[in-house]
Formats: sequence, C-alpha cells, structure tokens
Amino acid sequence: MSDPQPVADTTPADDTERKTRGPGRTSRDDWMQAALAMLIAEGVDSVKILALAERLDCARSSFYWFFKNRAELLDALLAHWQATNTAALIDAARQPSATITEALARLYASWEDESGFDTALDFAIRGWARKDERVNARLRASDDARIAALAGMFLRHGYPEGEADVRARIVYFTQIGYAILDQRESEELRISRGRDYLTCLTGQPPSDAELELANASLRKQMDRSVRKA
Repeated sequence: MSDPQPVADTTPADDTERKTRGPGRTSRDDWMQAALAMLIAEGVDSVKILALAERLDCARSSFYWFFKNRAELLDALLAHWQATNTAALIDAARQPSATITEALARLYASWEDESGFDTALDFAIRGWARKDERVNARLRASDDARIAALAGMFLRHGYPEGEADVRARIVYFTQIGYAILDQRESEELRISRGRDYLTCLTGQPPSDAELELANASLRKQMDRSVRKA
C-alpha cells in the first residue's frame, strides 16, 4: 500500500508572509503621508499602525523599519507640522521687502501657495492639542513664534513696538479665523477684496504690483480650476 499523500494547506497565508517584508515595499515617506492624511481626515486617535498598514496595503511589521513605535511616528508628525507651517510662516515674514504692503503681500502669497502653509494640518494639530497638554504646549510656542515673526515684520517697516505687536496679532488671528470659518469664497471674490485687506491691515495702500504678488497663488488656483473644467 502506498503512503498517503500530504494534504495541501489551504489556510490563507499570514499577513506578514503574504506581503513583502523589509523596507523595499514602502518608504518612510509613505508612512508619513498616510499618517498625515489620516490625522487631517479623522484626528490623532485614528493614527494607528494597523490602520496605516491597511491603507498602504502592506505588512504591519514593515512600519518598524522606519519608526520604533507609534509615539515616534507622532513626534515625526509634529516635527513635520512645525517645518511645514511654523517655519514656513516665519520664513515668509522675514523675506526682504521694500514696503510693509509688499511684506504682507509676500506673506499672503506664501499662505495661499499649496506648497507652503498647510491650513488643514494646522487645524488637525489644534484638535490634537485639545487632548494632549504636551502638544498644546508646542502649539502655544509655535503661535507665539509666528506672532513674534509678524511683529518683527512690522517693526522693520517703522511701526512702534506696541502697534507692531497688535497689527501682527490682527493679521494672524484674522487669517486663522478666516480659515476656521471656511467662508467658501470664490477666488474671484477674494482677489477683488485684496487691495482693501492690505490697506486695512497695514494702513498703507498697496501698489498694483504688490497686489498682484498677493494674488498670484489665487490666480494659479483659478487657472488650475479652469483647466480641470
């Protein structure tokens, strides 16, 4: 009598066997981008290793090629936010400019540029800060640094210290509040209000060139919308 033949194993392969091992399948940036998208869409509580692995369609174990644990990933998200938003705003406020209206126009151009300040990420961090005192402390420090940079912008153009501080706060709080309210204005309407915004926030009327500088990013968005249509 012949020996019995082994029965084929039809059990589905384990996730770590079914999908590529090691760092070749995903990159650190893949995990970061997935985590940022999840943070913005669903909040920090949703940023979990298993959920990210499912989104990336890869083995959960590959996460550990790039991060020691979830806490290290969250620290990386905070560092990215500070580099993307706080550092970008401070750099924009420090750009050389001949007039205060040119300085503010450059700042607004940076705010509106899709590669610059990330408003959705800023809101996500603010939501996170309400649950985590450590994050809240970093947010307060970032807000203070941003306002100080804006005040420095006004100081360089001859405004008294107290007035420079108050104008900086008006610019910053107006922009943050504007985004929170989500006015859903058309680009055309925002552009039409640009001259009056610059005049009211600085006390000085902008030149046509300065106004065009402030509106440049909005015009790019309009052009992209037209091409998509």
